[in-house]
Formats: sequence, C-alpha cells, structure tokens
Amino acid sequence: MKATERRPQQRPRAGEIRLEGQPVSPGVAIGYAAVAHEPVPPPVDMARRDCNPAHERTRLHDAISRSVAQLGRLHDRLALLPEDGQVEIGSLLEVYRRMLGPSRLRRGIEGRLEHGMLAEAAVMQETEALAAHMLAPPDRPAPQGEDAVAARRRAGEFREIGRRLVRNLSGTPYRSFSALPDGAILVAEQLRPADAALIDPSRIAAVVTEEGGSTGHTAILLRALGIPAVLAAHGLLAQVRRRTRLVVDGTTGQVIIRPSSRTAAAARVDVAAYARERQMLGRLRRLPARLSSGEVLTLQANLEIPAELPMVAQSGAAGIGLLRSEFLFMNTDTLPDEARQEAIYLPLIEAMAGDPVTIRVVDWGSEKNSDALSRVVGIGNGGDVNPALGVRGIRLLLQHRALLETQFAAILRAAHAGPVRVLLPMVSGVGEVRAARDIYTRVGRRLRRKGMEIPDPLPPLGIMIETPAAALMADVLAQEAEFLAIGTNDLTMYALAADRAAADVAALYDPLHPAVLRLVRMTADAGLRQRRPVSVCGELASDPLAVPLLVGLGVRSFSMHASAVPRVKRAIRAAAMDDCRRMACRALEATDGDEVRTMLATYTHDLRHPGDG
Repeated sequence: MKATERRPQQRPRAGEIRLEGQPVSPGVAIGYAAVAHEPVPPPVDMARRDCNPAHERTRLHDAISRSVAQLGRLHDRLALLPEDGQVEIGSLLEVYRRMLGPSRLRRGIEGRLEHGMLAEAAVMQETEALAAHMLAPPDRPAPQGEDAVAARRRAGEFREIGRRLVRNLSGTPYRSFSALPDGAILVAEQLRPADAALIDPSRIAAVVTEEGGSTGHTAILLRALGIPAVLAAHGLLAQVRRRTRLVVDGTTGQVIIRPSSRTAAAARVDVAAYARERQMLGRLRRLPARLSSGEVLTLQANLEIPAELPMVAQSGAAGIGLLRSEFLFMNTDTLPDEARQEAIYLPLIEAMAGDPVTIRVVDWGSEKNSDALSRVVGIGNGGDVNPALGVRGIRLLLQHRALLETQFAAILRAAHAGPVRVLLPMVSGVGEVRAARDIYTRVGRRLRRKGMEIPDPLPPLGIMIETPAAALMADVLAQEAEFLAIGTNDLTMYALAADRAAADVAALYDPLHPAVLRLVRMTADAGLRQRRPVSVCGELASDPLAVPLLVGLGVRSFSMHASAVPRVKRAIRAAAMDDCRRMACRALEATDGDEVRTMLATYTHDLRHPGDG
C-alpha cells in the first residue's frame, strides 16, 4: 500500500495490545496519541504527451523556487533544535538544495518535459529512475551491507525531493505539528525527513509510525533529536485513535496500546530510569576512560561524514580514530583534487583542537557508488565484478598511484593544523606497506620543494589489520608501520569465510568467535613487542560487553561511533584489569562465539549484582 493511501477505518479491539516495530531512537515514553495524516496529492496523468513544454517548464521552475524557500524556512528553524539535530538536518537540507540547483536530476526532468509530459509526471519518472539507479546500478553488482544502506538513503533523497516538487506543483499542503498538544505521542502512517525536521523535541514525547525503517534519514533525524521512536509498527493505525494511551519503548521497539494500570506504572519507572541513565552518561563524557584498577585507555570516534563532527565533540571522544575518506568520492562526477581534499580535511583537523585525527585513505570496492572512481579504476564498467577477495584497499591504490599520491598530498598539506595519522586499508603483506611508504615519502619531498608547510617528520603511517594474513604477520608488519588498527568487521568476514551481507551465511559471521579473538590477541602481542600502538576500530569496539574482553587481549585504544563512547566508557570504568585478563583467557579457550557471549553476559551480571548467589 502506498504511503499516501488512507487505510479503511476499523474498530479497535479493547484491552492492552502489544506491537513490535523497529527501534530507532532509545528511550521510553508514555502519553496520548496524536494521529497526523498526510494530505494526499491529486492523481497524476502519467500518459499525457500533449503538454506545452514552455508552460510546464515555468510550472517546474515555480515549484523549485517554492521548494527552495521552504527548505530555507526549515533551515531557519534549526536554532530551536538540539545541536545533533541541527547538524544532521542541516546536512540533509543542503543535499536537497543542491539537488534543486543545476543538477543531474533537474536536467533529467527538463529533458522529459520536451516530450510533452506533465511536470508532475516528469518529476515522478525522473526521481524514480535515479532512485532505481542508486539501488541497482546497471552493469554493477547491487550494493551490499553498509553500502546498501547508503544506497537506500540516497534513493530516498531523490524520492523525497520528488514528492516535495509534486506537492508544490499541485498545491498540496504539508503536515503541520504545531497544533499537537504538549507531551503527545506523534502517530503517523509514515514520517518523511522533512516532517521530522518540523518536530519540536520539547513538545513531542515520542514518535511511532506504521511504516519506515531503522536506517533511513527519518530514523537518523529522530536519533539526532533524541526522541524515543519506533518505526514499522505494523497494524498501528487500525488500533489507535486520537487520545489513545500509548507506551513507546524506543530501545526494544515495543509499542503498547491502551496499557493496563500495571503496565503504565512499570512504564513510568522505565521513563525515570532512562532519564537518570542519560544524566549519568552525560556526566561520563567529562570523565577519563580509566579502569577501576587505574589503567587509562583511549576512546576515539569513527567519522563517516563531516556532519557527524559535533556528535564526536559531544561524546567525550579523545580524537577521531578512523576518518573514512570515501565520502569525498561518493556521488560525484569528478575526482576531488589535492586542493579540494585539503579544504575538507583542514576544518576537521582544526575542530579537534589538538586531539589526533586518523585518516584512512580511500578503501574502494565495486559496490561503492562513485561513477568517477569507477571510470578511473575500471571496476564496475562493462559488467566487471570486484569480489571480496579481489583488488581492494591498498592493492587497488597501488595500481592507481595517482589517487594515492593526491590523497597523501592533501593530508600532508592539512596536517599542520593538528596531529594527524594516515592509515592504509586492507593490507596483507610487507611489500604493500613498503611501496606505499615510498610514495608517501616522495610526496612529502615534493611538497617541501614547493615550499609548503608540512610536518617534519611526516605524520605516522599505519595499517589496517583486516585480513588473517596481516594478523599472522603482525610482528613483521609492525616493523614497517608505525601503528596498527584492527578492523574487526572485515577480519571476521575473512577469518570465518562468512559475508554478513549474504543471508545464507550471515549466521556464521561472529566477531566473538575464538578464532577472531586469537587473531586480535596475536596482533596486540605483536604491537606490544614492537612498541607500536594497536587500536580496534570495527563494530566490536562499540560493544560495552566486548570492550573489557578486548582490553584483556591487550588492546588499549578503541574507536567507535560517537554515540557509543559514553556506554563503553561506563563499562570500562566498572572493570578491573585482572577481570579483563581472566575473561580473555576463558574466551580464547572457548569453542564458539556463543560460549564467549554467555561468559560476557555472566560477568556483566555479576558486576552489576555482586551480592547474587
């Protein structure tokens, strides 16, 4: 069913009802529903080919002007929102504005108008064609894993701007939430990103929708606003009316309709507990990441795009442990040159105010969406497929050295602004590190001859440990690299021969498998012997249960999504080094990941309830 279709009215059932949806923003809320229906635009005649192109172009340009003005008004509202929300929504509004300017989308729509199409039909066809291209690029494998999530977001951006143009072409109004009572729980069939941008988090207690998903822009915006939210709670609107009482648990994804007195009382306790937890995590941001036995660890943040920078600063992270530079190459027709890259790195380094920034040079595979890179490296053209065991990471960059030289030069030019480290992806042998270092050194000499201000000595050059070969050879590689960063995502995939994006083997993908943990221990030991820093920057670093285990394996530095830093810090401050080492010994002797997971859960329970048993 389309989001704009109104469902037939059904008589709600009496009594308490529990629905399961997708949890997208943590927290618990109890309150009364305020149902917000979306006005439906009139139907569009997609078959017409007798329209006056000049007239339809005028209508289109008017709709674009109105859309730009609306986005401007949304941007003006940002000062009323939490800082995280300002950044996330501001970044999205900028994407929309660029799409409405001289863009591929606009050229495509205007081209369709020349065939006599109605403007609304041209907008709908072109935005859907571009969305389909994002989701299933021709002559290339469909995106998988994190790249599939990014592709869905990009497709959603095209569809959302198309809906905005169609509404302005037809004069259909948007929803307004200004009349909703304070403390209401917003209920809708679907919530668009532009709708989320209109929400005042001081007035709306929670959000729950019948459709949607946990990885789209709407979910990201709701998390940035800090509102408890559950999406995709199917069957919701058949049971909810205005003033229906609800309990929304954005942590578990549960929505309780017409809660009993006992359920409501328990929900109020949960609301208070979550409020206390947020206050406690806020205080933790200012405290050191120190074990209860006194040892100090380093917690840093991963950065996907510059818009996440304020979240890094607010998390209490001690720098950026992994800046993924792929965003520079995404959705662009031309490769960013040296000056363009420097202009992006420089403010990121300056914003960290002396905390270190580790920049990973581009880690490219055919599933990434960059037409410019695909043309340069020849992957994804002509039906070529670059498999997981193919030409990736440093292998690909050494085959296309101009890419690596440009990126090295841009990083070195920006490195005078603060401490920087440079990271090489997907290393499997010593020869790759030596070849990359030769290029790195040569680029540094070239910049000095030009009189440019770059650090002396050059910033440290490190390597990702993502392959079993790299972990097994870590003692040798550590003699060539100045630091090691363990990427547990790919290391798990390659060690267990299980791609988590492949449904038939996803269950085998387990970063807590003892085989993976042994590779981590081997790498940490090599770093200790060679006096090289070792960090973990995969998803395992974000798991508060797993981090004390990784400490026991010898890791002292972690990089994670900014939102995970306070909870990981809480786990660290509750753990002692002796306990961490005992856990590590038991985990290395386990037979599978489930046994490790049970052991970690038991340890956490004993820590929180020392008197039990």
